[in-house]
Amino acid sequence: MHAKLFRPAMRTMTRRGMATEQQLKARITGTTNIEKITKSMKMVSAAKLRGDQTRLAAADPFAKWAASITGPHVDLEDLGTSDFPQKNLFVVMSTDKGLCGGVNTILSRMTRQMLAKLDADGKEYQLFVLGDKGRGQLRRVYGDKFLGSCTERVMPYTFDLASAIAQYTMEGEFDSVHLCYNEFVSAIAYTPSIKSIKPLLDPTSEVLYPFEVEPENDPETLQNFFEYTLATQMFHSLMENATSEQSSRMNAMENASKNAGEMIEALTLQYNRARQARITTELIEIISGASALEEAK
Repeated sequence: MHAKLFRPAMRTMTRRGMATEQQLKARITGTTNIEKITKSMKMVSAAKLRGDQTRLAAADPFAKWAASITGPHVDLEDLGTSDFPQKNLFVVMSTDKGLCGGVNTILSRMTRQMLAKLDADGKEYQLFVLGDKGRGQLRRVYGDKFLGSCTERVMPYTFDLASAIAQYTMEGEFDSVHLCYNEFVSAIAYTPSIKSIKPLLDPTSEVLYPFEVEPENDPETLQNFFEYTLATQMFHSLMENATSEQSSRMNAMENASKNAGEMIEALTLQYNRARQARITTELIEIISGASALEEAK
């Protein structure tokens, strides 16, 4: 009685633990389709990367003059709270689409670590997030700190977009505006970076020594100059982040294609073993049946 009850359970465990040939074949077909998709996406990302690299190269000299005013970019992890004034605005640049590796998560994690230090130091800040991915990652913890967000942007990015964002961020009163983005290093590397831009409203600032302000000490002229500087750096940072996005997506799709290929090989080997075992079992049954007929004669 106990044996009869136990045997069906054993057969059920065998069916659950071992995939059939049909199941293996279906998995091989599905994985092969995924591999084709990831390879196609890699090719598309590689083509877009070349275009973004061209636009970034064109934006480099355009923004080079602004670096002498705002200063060079620095790595996010190298900054301490002493590098920030009392009132800060962080413009965090993420992507609207996924499947691009850790280009968003790394930047969001470092931004959260930096904001936690500012909270502990008692400094004020607000966030303006570009991209749906960054907005989703930061809004849950810092939703009350959001000045605004910008999503579903049309690519490639334009200077008009950068100017509109710069104008919107200048509506608040901040001691400094910080652009958080991923700096493009190569096709396989990028670095989370930050640019800090302070308002240029003091006519006696040493930063303005190389320039002639006409009319002299005109606050509106200085305000326009600051807005144009901010828009220029904003545009260049957008180009850097877009290029990093495509390079990260290309590498992510390449890794996905490689993993799919390895899985296909493993499933094919498993399928061939199951097929060979089935054929061997059928041959044994045929030979045993033939032997039984011979003995019966």
